[in-house]
Amino acid sequence: MRFDGTADYVAPPDLVVAVNAAVALQRPLLVKGEPGTGKTELARQVATALGLPFMEWNIKSTTKAQQGLYEYDAVSRLRDSQLGDARVHDVKNYIRKGKLWQAFEAEGRVVLLIDEIDKADIEFPNDLLQELDRMEFHVYETGETIRAQHRPVVIITSNNEKELPDAFLRRCFFHYIRFPEIDTLRAIVNVHFPGIKEALLTTALTQFYEIRETPGLKKKPSTSEVLDWLKLLLAEDLAPEDLKRDGRSLLPRLHGALLKNEQDVHLFERLAFMARGRG
Repeated sequence: MRFDGTADYVAPPDLVVAVNAAVALQRPLLVKGEPGTGKTELARQVATALGLPFMEWNIKSTTKAQQGLYEYDAVSRLRDSQLGDARVHDVKNYIRKGKLWQAFEAEGRVVLLIDEIDKADIEFPNDLLQELDRMEFHVYETGETIRAQHRPVVIITSNNEKELPDAFLRRCFFHYIRFPEIDTLRAIVNVHFPGIKEALLTTALTQFYEIRETPGLKKKPSTSEVLDWLKLLLAEDLAPEDLKRDGRSLLPRLHGALLKNEQDVHLFERLAFMARGRG
């Protein structure tokens, strides 16, 4: 069972090593990186490459670790008891299985994505330490212990919004997805737009990296945003010369796909104003 990337996902060598190391160690793979660098898509592509079912647990600020195991619906049971429903005699009717439980009881190995773990409360990772380490948990309402029949491949993503506890980090194999170099990004673009003209691609990527490296930029455009931008350039049938910027405006064509806040738009407007002043 080895991951080498897929036809739809260009995986750099260090990322391939990280995925296969986590699978071999049977430890969760913790993936960090800028938003839009393909962390979530990685989990889907790992499932595709390994031929395994894919399960996804999206984490929100209100998500509790217990929800990944199970939830006991005491309110529904009380209501049914008042109505004389026979279902109340079996507590299992009021247990809702979470994503971890579903992954543990799957007929075969699965890939489980725990997406954006840093959105949750700081205690969230600690509350999952034993379950992810031992691959089992206890259901207090029924007295049963749920154990993984086949240890899932667990991939956890984080956007670095919060620091994760050391005890949690010790149980993971860590990898940081660096923003791709221009050759890797070119390969990624060719997967999505195989017919793109070389001159347009070179001009667009050169301009894209110039924008990313502009000092003072609040949010650097990501891989997903450059793909959106190129899709628009192709839809508008623009030529390389159409992307040329001058002193009147340093904003790129269709800049709304790349710049996502007014501060960065104003930054390029100020740079253009300063350039005209020096002229």
